[in-house]
Amino acid sequence: MSVEPLTSPSTTTGPLPVLLPSEATTANSLTPKLHLQGVTKTFGARQVLDGVDIAVAPGRSLVIIGASGQGKSVTLKIAVGLMRPDQGRVLVDGEDVTGMEASDRARNVPRFGMLFQGAALFDSMKVWENVAFRLVIADKVPRREAKDRAIEALGRVGLSPEFAGLYPGELSGGMQKRVGLARAVVAHPDILFFDEPTTGLDPITSDVINNLILEEVKRLGCTAISITHDMASARKIGDEIAMLHGGHIVWRGDAKTIDQADNAYVRQFINGVAQGPITGDAGPVRGSVGRPRARAR
Repeated sequence: MSVEPLTSPSTTTGPLPVLLPSEATTANSLTPKLHLQGVTKTFGARQVLDGVDIAVAPGRSLVIIGASGQGKSVTLKIAVGLMRPDQGRVLVDGEDVTGMEASDRARNVPRFGMLFQGAALFDSMKVWENVAFRLVIADKVPRREAKDRAIEALGRVGLSPEFAGLYPGELSGGMQKRVGLARAVVAHPDILFFDEPTTGLDPITSDVINNLILEEVKRLGCTAISITHDMASARKIGDEIAMLHGGHIVWRGDAKTIDQADNAYVRQFINGVAQGPITGDAGPVRGSVGRPRARAR
């Protein structure tokens, strides 16, 4: 069996205009695709999120970084709708989806796609059945059509049709990630979520996955929100990077400028230094944090 070669997509360069949230809502095309407003979350006596505000413009890719235990996964779960915030709102295209009933939330499900940290494949299902799972169960797509669409999606992530009939246990970790990505994009979502997409992969395989993420986000023209510890991945797949620390977003900026960030928490994290301010607590940062940026044309 062979994996089809991959090509690196082109990237957009140049300065990006900053758009204030109040300005964003004046034009539908610039309304944030996803906006977490004043989100808080507490578990017992521990407050994990304390007024987090993140707005992501249509077609943009935001990567959230931060040390373990700082609330990145909680933020992602709240954004997806798997968890409700204690306070605050989640808006999709300006619509408040925070308190929706299950029946109302169901209509937003087809708009989302997610690549889970461990791929989260069903061991008892063949590869194509994993990819087509939502098409068959949620979208009621006929099984034959769903299989064809699954095989097409597998081809886009570099897996030839002969892989479709295998089981996840017969694949390497990198191939399982590809299958997970194919499942995330098969229904052509508006918003893609990536949970530690390169965890457990070697550097070369990680770069392959990063390239595939770039290609699929660009092909679909969708909005992407990722969480990761992998700075190589963050720099590559993100248009912007935000750092979560102490329950707040303490820095947000262009991915290309993160190495010049003047925030001590960011510098310590990206340089992997064990001693320093990251052991303390940071207050919320003012200024550009939470502002969506219009897509460069």
